[in-house]
Amino acid sequence: MGYKENRTVATIFIIVGFESTVRETELFIFCLFLVMYVFTIGAHFLIIGLVAIDKHLHKPMYVFLANFSVAEIAYVTSTAPKMLDGLLTRNKEISHSACMVQFYCFFAFGATENCFLVVMGYDRYVAICRPLHYATMMAKRTSLGLTIAAWTSGLMAAASPALWIASLKFCYPNQIDHFFCDYAPLLKLSCEDTSKGELAFTAASWTIILGSFFLTLVSYVYIIHSVLKIPSVEGQKKAFSTCASHLTVVSIFHGTIIFMYIRPSSTIRFTFDKVVSIFYSVVTPLMNPIIYCLRNKDVNKALDKVLQKCGA
Repeated sequence: MGYKENRTVATIFIIVGFESTVRETELFIFCLFLVMYVFTIGAHFLIIGLVAIDKHLHKPMYVFLANFSVAEIAYVTSTAPKMLDGLLTRNKEISHSACMVQFYCFFAFGATENCFLVVMGYDRYVAICRPLHYATMMAKRTSLGLTIAAWTSGLMAAASPALWIASLKFCYPNQIDHFFCDYAPLLKLSCEDTSKGELAFTAASWTIILGSFFLTLVSYVYIIHSVLKIPSVEGQKKAFSTCASHLTVVSIFHGTIIFMYIRPSSTIRFTFDKVVSIFYSVVTPLMNPIIYCLRNKDVNKALDKVLQKCGA
């Protein structure tokens, strides 16, 4: 992007969001997203609670799942409350500092989710391909180390891009054509030449998104190879069922973020991108706990126990 001269520097932004001249439409969208947000937060807290109280879920697979849920709660909360506030009160303003915090949190927790999907893929690889060594390879110390590594990697990965974005000067008009402080809309407002920073951001995005996708894919190549060696069809189905939910989440999550961030900036269309962004920032976090709960027998059993105790 070229340098914009003689332009007033913006310290407050206007998040355009989902504008509509019809107030009823905005209120309908608000109610829809509010229900989705509340259900998402509640479902993820339910998973965290089940893993915490049920000793049968005190296994690496479910510990990773609980941490993934924590990251998802933080991820969706980084954008949803401000979006809902804008729809309800029509207060579209956000300060520069709040915008930068939102930018960092969104990408930091999104990167953390990527890391946990890799860790969960590795866990499924060990469980299916190295079942006799699972207890030693995924011992408590190892699973704790993987958990810390996932959190550290995700939170650190977003630090450099966030510091760079925060260092830029932004010009008027100060409207962010999105429902949160995303990368491309912020660059559009920049008063400076951002070409070098864009290359660094692209490299970081490719490393995190495609790197995590590739590592997860490698795990599943080995998993599929091992499962196909199982002589019985029933045995193959049972093996695949243990990782089907994780594979579904990986496909949905990576499909949308690869489309959004692994592409040339010339192809960006903000109106269309808002719709796509809804999928990975609102819809996917909503679907993930449903997928894991509906397809996982252990989680369903733990939920049944809790419901029975509550009904007793």
